[in-house]
Amino acid sequence: MEIIDNNASQLLTITEQKPEKLKDKSSQKKKSHKAKQKKHKSQDKLENNGSKTLLTETEDKAKKEGLKKLKTEFYEKEIEKLQIELLKQQDWIKEKGLRVVIIFEGRDAAGKGGIIKRITEFLNPRGCRIVALGTPSDREKTQWYFQRYVAHLPAAGEIVIFDRSWYNRAGVERVMNFCTDEEYQEFLHSCPEFERMLVRAGIILIKYWFSVSDEEQERRFQDRANNPAKHWKLSPMDIKSRDLWVEYSQAKDQMFAHTNIPEAPWFTIDADDKKRARLNCISHILSKIPYEDLTPPPLELPPRRTGDNYIRPPRNEQFFVPQLY
Repeated sequence: MEIIDNNASQLLTITEQKPEKLKDKSSQKKKSHKAKQKKHKSQDKLENNGSKTLLTETEDKAKKEGLKKLKTEFYEKEIEKLQIELLKQQDWIKEKGLRVVIIFEGRDAAGKGGIIKRITEFLNPRGCRIVALGTPSDREKTQWYFQRYVAHLPAAGEIVIFDRSWYNRAGVERVMNFCTDEEYQEFLHSCPEFERMLVRAGIILIKYWFSVSDEEQERRFQDRANNPAKHWKLSPMDIKSRDLWVEYSQAKDQMFAHTNIPEAPWFTIDADDKKRARLNCISHILSKIPYEDLTPPPLELPPRRTGDNYIRPPRNEQFFVPQLY
């Protein structure tokens, strides 16, 4: 779904041209180059309310890679199509009694919450659950590490989405020293076997890692810090992680080295561009679980019965919410 600008630059054969023409064309190129530089400098100076530059790091990266920024109208149409397909897929999962686990891991502010919101927006909540566990209790700390996650695994016809998962041990717990070296090494040894056991039991396990550059992560952190509606997204742990980029990278590399198994491989999403990341991720989910369209024909509603004998209580006997809007 990426829109790629493949306009090839024209090749000029200069060996057969006259010196005068070469000089004129060289002069024109210099003028054109200076005009472009001036235009780019003026664009870089433009600001939107002093908080967001007109040319963000994400847009700049997309341009360098030859990608055009997705138009909002195109994105909204595409996401709506994909969400309808997710509904069809959910119907198929329920009909066939499949059990699906989707894990979302990645950097802080990588966009995991955004993609989960778009996936579940129109799905039947009775068949799709989001699991986002907090800090383990004192009792849970004494349990087998995977125990509190096992309790949330799906039954037949269900989808369970983990917004962070048992991989906390390989990431934040490792970097922040919330677990011992022995516990960490045991996790790296046990996790592949645990996941193989889930797959052998018939659970469809899909794991996503949302990758974001340090520049884009910092931009999103600044946005959260300056936006009152997003303050809750910026935790003390997020602030600490800003100075531990390399440590988190090393932890992720070790995690991939031990848990990227054939039965449950990691799929990496380039998440610097949120819109593209969402479209690509949902498309991939649809491709991983083949399904058929079980949508029933449109319902024809019969005429409603009239309540001729019903007398409504007086309005002054009820408490109504004030109509402020």
